[in-house]
Amino acid sequence: MILRPSVAEDFDALFAVASDPLIWEVHPAHDRWKEDVFRPFFEGGIACGGALTILDKATGAVIGSSRFDKWNPQADEIEIGWTYIARAYWGGVYNREIKRLMLDHIHRFVETVVFTVGEDNVRSRGAMVKIGGVLRPGTEDRPMAGEMKPHVIYEIRRG
Repeated sequence: MILRPSVAEDFDALFAVASDPLIWEVHPAHDRWKEDVFRPFFEGGIACGGALTILDKATGAVIGSSRFDKWNPQADEIEIGWTYIARAYWGGVYNREIKRLMLDHIHRFVETVVFTVGEDNVRSRGAMVKIGGVLRPGTEDRPMAGEMKPHVIYEIRRG
């Protein structure tokens, strides 16, 4: 995997991946496959400065995106999330490798990385367990698709 900062010119390639409705099937924003929903999501990633475009190292193909955002200097933590990858890359080592690259990089600067996952997003919750995420108690409501949706928080500390 290659991760590099996303740029506005990545929109078409990233939307080509994101336009698969099955990617968003269990996600709280289950309609993110639509261009009018995806565009503000993409633009938010560019605006925050932490969006990353994920490329298949062997082919150079764009296969998805992830993001660093919501840095909290008082808590010495940052959030990793907003990740999606093409279904051809599901079920293997790809998500783990992406998160490991991101964690190895960001843990040089912050103690704790948090991951906010839709409470019912069983795929992402399972992925968090696989990479060593520790579930924080309780839930947190987050705005998603025009309404407040319950999310759980996982954390991974430097160490």
